Amino acid sequence: MSDTPENPKKPMEASRRAVLMGGTAVAASLFAPKFLSASDYPTAAVNTTGLAVTDDEVTIGILHSITGTMAISETGSVQAEKLAIDQINAQGGILGRKIKYIQEDGASDWPTFAEKAKKLLVNDKVASVMGCWTSASRKAVLPVFEQYNGFLYYPTFYEGLEQSPNVIYTGQEATQQIIAGIDWVTQTKGAKSFFLLGSDYIWPRTSNKIARKHIEKLGLKVVGEEYYPLGHTQFNSVINKIRLKKPDVIYAIVVGGSNVAFYKQLKAAGIDMTKEKPLLLTISVTEDEIRGIGGENIVGAYACMKYFQSLDNPNNVAFVEEFKKMWGEDIVIGDVTQAAYLGPWLWKAAVEKAGSFDIDKIREASPGIELTTAPEGYVKVHENHHLWSKTRVGHAKEDGQYEVVFETADLVEPDPFPEGYQ
Repeated sequence: MSDTPENPKKPMEASRRAVLMGGTAVAASLFAPKFLSASDYPTAAVNTTGLAVTDDEVTIGILHSITGTMAISETGSVQAEKLAIDQINAQGGILGRKIKYIQEDGASDWPTFAEKAKKLLVNDKVASVMGCWTSASRKAVLPVFEQYNGFLYYPTFYEGLEQSPNVIYTGQEATQQIIAGIDWVTQTKGAKSFFLLGSDYIWPRTSNKIARKHIEKLGLKVVGEEYYPLGHTQFNSVINKIRLKKPDVIYAIVVGGSNVAFYKQLKAAGIDMTKEKPLLLTISVTEDEIRGIGGENIVGAYACMKYFQSLDNPNNVAFVEEFKKMWGEDIVIGDVTQAAYLGPWLWKAAVEKAGSFDIDKIREASPGIELTTAPEGYVKVHENHHLWSKTRVGHAKEDGQYEVVFETADLVEPDPFPEGYQ
């Protein structure tokens, strides 16, 4: 494989099907099968801490919002995790055991996430959890995972400034997305002024704090900064402010269902993103959100992420085919959906490397785990529990897909605590 983490370069520099509570289709695996017999791994030896592991099954948790304003974004994560689980089971499971899952709904409510996380760890004794989307939900469950020594695979691009021994972060952190995207838009498009816009919670606020620091470090200007509650639908006031300030870039971190209203109102106000005056750069709108927004309402915008459904490589072609086979031909796949798909596979690899389901042993085994078959290409778990990955910029098309217009030549090393941005 040509993409390796050695000597990485810094970059320039919902509606879904109502089958989410089930999902029983079995798709062909994208990964070469590795058959391991449960008889070679007796339960008493591979489960010394009382987790939900039997001679035949291992139980994990799925914890996302399938109701509320975040369902438009998180539904894809549930679908991806169930696809991965079905594929792993089709090739014999993990250490000879099939994966069973218990799904809980965080309901776009952070206290509910914490409550459900405790239920999964304490009552259900799950061996791992695939879950959360927003940083608010992750921050809500983090003390629970650390107190009860659970293990979470978290799929969303996020602000960084965190590193937990109980979490594997399969999305990108700030240096791989925020700083990279601003470098791209300033160097490629000559941008000099920015209007920062976000939903009102920790991820958009912290991300824009990092963005502001980087913009000012480059000697450029932030001409406005506004935040609105999750679920907010009236953006005409801030759109008028943007028109008055005339920024080169609208840097948008609007989250969940609010995106539908924002982009429709932006277009209705006469802001044509195809003209790039101003240019819109988002780090929060994936193909999942565009499905609700409508491609015609966001065409011309740019997004900085590590994955787009349009990626043309054999891994992704096979992944998209299997995803559509399980969830329907009209389905779309966004960045977080793909990162969620990695979670069960990374957990499987760690369990097999450790020869155990024990959390402490999986934690020890996780750094250095590689997936050469990831849809995004190739990823590797860093010692800081984040993934080496490429940074890409996509240009939104009317059909709801992104055309990749930039990608780093090499994988970008994750740095959740960048000097000067904390």
